[in-house]
Amino acid sequence: MHRTQPKMRYPRSLCVWEKGHYKEKKMKPVKIGALTIGQSPRTDVAGEFLQAVGQEVELLQCGALDGLSREEIGRMAPQEGDYILVTRLRDGTEVKIAERYIKLRMQECAQILRQAGATILVLFCTGEFPELEGQVLLLKPDVIMEHVVGGILPRGKLGAILPSADQIPLLGKKWEKTGLQIELTAASPYSGKEEDFRRAALYLKSKGVDLIVLDCIGFTVAIKRIVRETAQCPVILPRTLLGRIVGELIA
Repeated sequence: MHRTQPKMRYPRSLCVWEKGHYKEKKMKPVKIGALTIGQSPRTDVAGEFLQAVGQEVELLQCGALDGLSREEIGRMAPQEGDYILVTRLRDGTEVKIAERYIKLRMQECAQILRQAGATILVLFCTGEFPELEGQVLLLKPDVIMEHVVGGILPRGKLGAILPSADQIPLLGKKWEKTGLQIELTAASPYSGKEEDFRRAALYLKSKGVDLIVLDCIGFTVAIKRIVRETAQCPVILPRTLLGRIVGELIA
């Protein structure tokens, strides 16, 4: 599988008392391994994720679709009843795949990243992967968001914007586990336009939601601003939430 190592640098050093005076010693950057359900590198995600981390790290990436042809990926298209995932190829193309085709490949990605020295793994996807194991710290956005939502909105109405309307039946069940009233709509972060995001936000505003989750790692800071400005309520963005948690863990 393809693996790349884009880096983002911040000054990071440690002052150590040695032989009667302080000496500045450079600290080795923490290696973070990012697993994507599409193809790596996820250049569309990495920049804003690393900015949210806010510290020097080395980001290793591995994708479940790395090394596959368009024909091979096409054979992974979801059928009726499949758990649908929406992702991005290296050239920016949006694709839909069934989760069952990539579970084993995701586990292989985790192993590749661990062997490359990653001490923390992050999942660049908000889909549910309960069987995925990291053998090191593994951060799954779907689990994190469920607990964050439960912590800040114990009652009320939750809105979520999904990348595809095809996902509404299954993801509705996921968010119903919070015990909140749920309103779902869709707008693709990969192929959608500003008017699509405003339309989705206006729909959720009309339903009186108290909080909105952008339920895909592909949603950007710019999209979040559009949705927040339009819906006039707080919005959770997975990529920056994930980055800030990583920053807290390595600080």
